[in-house]
Amino acid sequence: MNLLAVQRACHDSGLPDEKQLQNWVDAALTGIDRDTEIVIRIVDEQESAELNEQYRHISGPTNVLSFPFSAPAGIKMPLLGDLVVCSSRVQQEAAQQHKTLNDHWAHIIVHGVLHLLGYDHIDAQDADRMEAKEIKTLQQLHINNPYFVDEANDDE
Repeated sequence: MNLLAVQRACHDSGLPDEKQLQNWVDAALTGIDRDTEIVIRIVDEQESAELNEQYRHISGPTNVLSFPFSAPAGIKMPLLGDLVVCSSRVQQEAAQQHKTLNDHWAHIIVHGVLHLLGYDHIDAQDADRMEAKEIKTLQQLHINNPYFVDEANDDE
């Protein structure tokens, strides 16, 4: 069972409901044969920027921060970790990338969960592996490849 706790620390409109978030988390956890717990905190730009500065030493807000949980030796807990998602960044990116808001939210949640599972994109090989997993997971949700750039619709 994949337990999800959602904290809404902003009042933006267009936020996904808990059922949508659970569906995306479950899709990202397909094939994981153990109980899991994840906390998703949806925040404003100020909180995202503060956390990004504190933990990554990067100025400004970001779309998602992942905080994997490591239990102390000898302790078994199903907690995978926490995701902190900046709602306004997700909205801005969806518009900039010509994606539906729902599809971009799904991508950000899947991306964050994969980070909690140990996936990363620091080097090209790891990035390719993570992107392939994201694409496959999103296809199962009937969402197009988030990395495909439609240059005919690209304003930049």
